Amino acid sequence: MVNPQQSNRERREHPRLQNNIPIKLIHDDGDIVTETANISRSGIYCKVNKFLNPMAKLKINLLIPLRKTTKTGKSTTRKISCMGAVVRSESVGGIEEAYNVAIFFQDISKRDSDHIADYVNSFLEGDDKKNQV
Repeated sequence: MVNPQQSNRERREHPRLQNNIPIKLIHDDGDIVTETANISRSGIYCKVNKFLNPMAKLKINLLIPLRKTTKTGKSTTRKISCMGAVVRSESVGGIEEAYNVAIFFQDISKRDSDHIADYVNSFLEGDDKKNQV
């Protein structure tokens, strides 16, 4: 018998952050510029304006915001380039030519993967601190 509390648990290996990060998807049919709906160390979820076949290979360029430096107060970004595969592509009801797409990172360096994980965790740790107050 399945415990109802266990069935509601997150089954993903890596936590996801619902945040909008600019991305460029480079595909044989042309480039798509959009932003993430959520991101994790293992992939992204976003809305695009054309159907992408499941298992289609894409080059992905992300601009991950980095923390502001204390000296200048300016924030910087880190460009991450990797390859990914479309896992799921679903039509958005009521919106013409809009699809929600899940993309799994395939060819990404450990360093870039770590930067994404650090970015995601920096927000999630902040949420945990707020919830403890």
